[in-house]
Amino acid sequence: MPASTIQAFEARCQCRVEQSFYGDNEELLAKLAAGAKGYDLIFPSTFVLPALIGPNKLMQLDKSKLPHSKDILPAFLRVPYDNNNAYHEPFMIGVTLLGYNAEKLKAAGVDPSSWAAIFDPEQLKKIRNKVTVLDSSRELFAAALMYLGKDPNSGTQEDLAAASEVIRKAKPYWAAFNNDSYSRQLANGNIWLAMGNSSDLFQARREVRETKRKFKLEFTAQKEGNEWWMDTVAIMRDAPRPDLAHQFIDFLLEGKTAAAQAKASGGISPVSTAAAFLDPELSQHPVLNPKPQDFAKWTLMRAYNANERRLLSRYWTAIKVH
Repeated sequence: MPASTIQAFEARCQCRVEQSFYGDNEELLAKLAAGAKGYDLIFPSTFVLPALIGPNKLMQLDKSKLPHSKDILPAFLRVPYDNNNAYHEPFMIGVTLLGYNAEKLKAAGVDPSSWAAIFDPEQLKKIRNKVTVLDSSRELFAAALMYLGKDPNSGTQEDLAAASEVIRKAKPYWAAFNNDSYSRQLANGNIWLAMGNSSDLFQARREVRETKRKFKLEFTAQKEGNEWWMDTVAIMRDAPRPDLAHQFIDFLLEGKTAAAQAKASGGISPVSTAAAFLDPELSQHPVLNPKPQDFAKWTLMRAYNANERRLLSRYWTAIKVH
């Protein structure tokens, strides 16, 4: 989140905003389960909303205090986990895809427009130890399922076993499972291909351009399909300042604020009034400003049930240990 956004809200409301960060949704849930207190707002991804709404962790939003919610694009409303938007508002959208060093992959003859680039051992032999994948069981299995032509939301034993086998065969060629530094590794040329999210890769590409590195860093969607994700903003049921929390959400939904967030992060803004404030780097990119037919090929992750989570965890542990 841009410092200017925080500063502007602090000036407007005469308050101080404190931020705390986490590596992924599982860490967020673990912190809250361990009894973390004092948060007004959290920013979970859509697929973990049921784990927060079910145990009554979130406060129902007072829509009369969120006048700018009328500007949210319809495509990003009514997600399956809270389809009346009673507990959340969209914050930022992104896509899980592949980022790559254009010169190195062209020379190696590897096509990044297919998930085969990270799963096919014949492709991987050409770029051995120059590839990273996300250290996220759900996202990596979803990509493997898409590579196999299967539903990325499948949680059946048959499909998860098939995806596990794909991952197991590809793993020896990867340099690492990496959530935290893959974009930096790409930007400095150490890694040539990385599974990551569009906003991280946008920022890495910006760094390569600004530092005038001698290669191009690009990112692209895959022909088999991609996962799209939406980070949301929600108010904790025990929020100390729900009044300020509502004001902050509405501030984030103002066109200029939403555009500043998109520019800083490389995310896709869910706010219609942000479009007028976006620069061409965002508005003309096929991933960051997708056409309806492109967006239709992307899948929003559903929440796994307890049995599916246990099954996935078992396969994941076996992959990581061996």
